[in-house]
Amino acid sequence: MISTNDFRTGLTVEVDGEVFVVVDFQHVKPGKGSACVRSKLKNLRTGAVIERTFRAGEKIPRAHLEKREMQCLYREGDSFVFMDNETYDQISLSETQLGDKVMYLKENMNISLLTHDGNLIGIELPHAVELEVVATDPGIRGDTATGGTKPATLETGLVIQVPLFVEVGDVIKVDTRTGEYLERA
Repeated sequence: MISTNDFRTGLTVEVDGEVFVVVDFQHVKPGKGSACVRSKLKNLRTGAVIERTFRAGEKIPRAHLEKREMQCLYREGDSFVFMDNETYDQISLSETQLGDKVMYLKENMNISLLTHDGNLIGIELPHAVELEVVATDPGIRGDTATGGTKPATLETGLVIQVPLFVEVGDVIKVDTRTGEYLERA
C-alpha cells in the first residue's frame, strides 16, 4: 500500500482492479474541508487517461510491474516477434497490443516487456530511437533564418516535423515519449 501523499509521476498503482500510472498530481488544501490529491491516471491496458481525486493520506495498492528485457527480431504480417534476452523464448505481439509504439520499433531493438500478474500490459521503449528519413521535401537555401520545420516520413512510416536542413537518407534521433525530433545521429 502507498499513501496518496507519496504520489510521483511514473508511479504505478491499482485502482478499481485496473493498473494505472500517475501522469500528473496536485496536492490541494481548500480553505474549508480536508486536503486532497487531484491526479491524472493513465490506464496501462487501454491508454485512457482519467482524473481522480483522493483524500490526502488515503492508502491505495501499488502495482508491481515485471519488466523483461526483449529484443525485437522481425515483423511478421501485422505482428512483431520478440525474443527474451535471458531465456531466448520468442513471443509474437500484434499491432493492436503494441498501440502507437509500433511506429518506433525496428529490428534488433531492445525493449522492456511489462507484465502484471502474468498479463501483458505493454512495452517500454528506449527514450530515443534512431530512424532514417525516407521522404521529405528538399530544404530551400537561405530559408533557415526562421528556424522553420517541414514534415518528414521515417522508415517506420512515422511522420514528424524536422528542421529544414534534414534530407532524405539522414538518420535522426526521435524522442519516443513525445514523438519530436531531437538531433541528427
